[in-house]
Amino acid sequence: MTKSIKIQDIRNIGIIAHIDAGKTTVSERILYYTGRSHKLGEVHDGEAIMDWMPDEQERGITITSAVTTCPWKGRDIHIIDTPGHVDFTIEVERSLRVLDGAVGVFCGVGGVEPQSETVWRQADKYRVPKLAFVNKLDRIGADFFNVVDMIRTRLKANPLVLQLPYGAEESFKGIIDLIPMKAIVWDDDSLGATFHDEVIPQEHMDQAEEYRSRLIETVAEVDDGIMEAYLAEESIDNNMLTAAIRKATIDLKLVPVLCGSALKNKGIQPLLDAVVAYLPSPADLPPIQGVHPETGEVISCPPADNKPLAALIFKVAMMEGRKLCFVRVYSGKLETGKDVFNPFRKKKEKLSRILQMHANKRERVEVAGAGTIVGVIGLKESSTGETLCMADKPVLLEKIDTYEPVISVAVEPKTHADQDKVEEVLAKFADEDPTLRMQQDQETGQMILSGMGELHLEVIVSRMRREFNVQVNVGKPQVVYRESIEHSSEGSAVFDKEVAGQRHYGEVRVLLNPLPRGTGNRFVSKLDDTIIPAVFVKAVEKGIMESLESGTVMGYPVVDIEAVLVGGGYKESQGSELAYKVSAAMACKEALAAGDGFLLDPIMQVEVFVPEEFMGEVIGDLNARSGKIEAIEPKVGVQEIRAVVPLARMFGYSTALRSATQGRGTFSMHFSHFDKA
Repeated sequence: MTKSIKIQDIRNIGIIAHIDAGKTTVSERILYYTGRSHKLGEVHDGEAIMDWMPDEQERGITITSAVTTCPWKGRDIHIIDTPGHVDFTIEVERSLRVLDGAVGVFCGVGGVEPQSETVWRQADKYRVPKLAFVNKLDRIGADFFNVVDMIRTRLKANPLVLQLPYGAEESFKGIIDLIPMKAIVWDDDSLGATFHDEVIPQEHMDQAEEYRSRLIETVAEVDDGIMEAYLAEESIDNNMLTAAIRKATIDLKLVPVLCGSALKNKGIQPLLDAVVAYLPSPADLPPIQGVHPETGEVISCPPADNKPLAALIFKVAMMEGRKLCFVRVYSGKLETGKDVFNPFRKKKEKLSRILQMHANKRERVEVAGAGTIVGVIGLKESSTGETLCMADKPVLLEKIDTYEPVISVAVEPKTHADQDKVEEVLAKFADEDPTLRMQQDQETGQMILSGMGELHLEVIVSRMRREFNVQVNVGKPQVVYRESIEHSSEGSAVFDKEVAGQRHYGEVRVLLNPLPRGTGNRFVSKLDDTIIPAVFVKAVEKGIMESLESGTVMGYPVVDIEAVLVGGGYKESQGSELAYKVSAAMACKEALAAGDGFLLDPIMQVEVFVPEEFMGEVIGDLNARSGKIEAIEPKVGVQEIRAVVPLARMFGYSTALRSATQGRGTFSMHFSHFDKA
């Protein structure tokens, strides 16, 4: 980057939404109107710039979050287009972790759909300020006001309507902007690049005036300055109003709502103006907090180039066989050729190149300052969620949450030549994707691949064939169960052996208590130092926790257990960590066997959308799959059925639903909890 840009002029935003709400189309229009691309890429033609992977183009969905930078009115907007499909939730999670603002895209017909709720909750978790863009208002059945209502009721947000649609369905022309009180109409012959202002027509005037006064009332509720002017009945100028909306948006008190139709090229430029006007720059947010890796003291990392470096790797990708790390710089700056320090691995790394990203194309830059999002090449060992800083000023930023996989398949190479390549390629994918796990099945020797859903694993296998030319056979999907115990049970064990010429002795008695579902495992010691010295209690805990990694029913991880150390023994000069770890593991296994273990099924939250006439058949099918219907809600033209169903019974559901509803039903599912089968 030859020009240097002030931190106040940077916006880091994500585009989040349910699958098919039009996120990628919105991103494509933004690239076109900011001069970043010279042709409108369409998702349905498989030509979207942001969906550059062959799998994304074929399926018409976003799989990985793509990063791009585009200029708008003297500002640099870094945009991450995130996936809407629930199998790729981790992509959204890690993008939101490093963004300063988000644009939620909602379909004008479908409104707030299940996955929009999930991504919205993720954004709330990281306290990300948001704008809402109601898209597809040119479609039959589009209802802007219904969507605003759903944002209020379903997302528990406080929507602030800034624009009204001008026209509806096929006669949708443009928008009515309530702050300057004017209509904006796009010229159809310019692919939406040119537009002009008009006076609001008389038939829309009453509605516009009503919504403008509502707008001022809503802002007055959260801003004292506007409230005073409103009560004194003074005129409120637009600059004052915009500043108040910006502050309330950044404080998460309001969500400005805009509207348009990305496919018909209407409403994108005012959306960009709103991103600049209402979403924060890195300087508008409180400095991110980290901790000192040795002392644990809290360190504040202010967004300035002249402060010590603090940057977070939020994604790793393989580009043409090289490891590319996506990095958000919070404080200080990255420079090509300089050393950085990874406090998590206690290793120095060298930055060989810094790249400004544009989907899968990139430009080299020498320096990346605070607030920027860049790609970095040259980090050999660093991985997702790790921090980069300076060796003499170390800081650890909070890691990114990952999700536990719920479904697995066995993969094996088709030919002997593919044998070595399979492990190597899967290791690369596991580096990229923290929700992908792989392990060798000790009994069968097969490679077991676990992920977030059938589509997730399908895409991985497809990429193995495509990008690395590795041919594999794939087994039927298997459910990843958990185990627990029915009742409290005790176990004890003694380890008394000579190892390498030295006597090792450890005696442990353990009580296991079942805990409520979803509590997790915990360890408690009720002994004083005279029975087992405190120095060995850590080894006992380690032995028990490792032992809980595989249960006695079918070898799945054991969950929701409290392990209490209730007794044991110690012999002077013979006690050792090894002895206590092994005896604790043996005692734990004995207690598990006595506790009447049982399997826990992963239970999925399923949302099915079906036309009225197929309701009976679909509900019958869900009941046959041991599903519990939780709610049925009428929507525009369809009914939404919400149910919880064991994952083991959901295989092949998409085919069953299609045939039961003549292809008109759709569904989404995500992991809810583990429960007794």
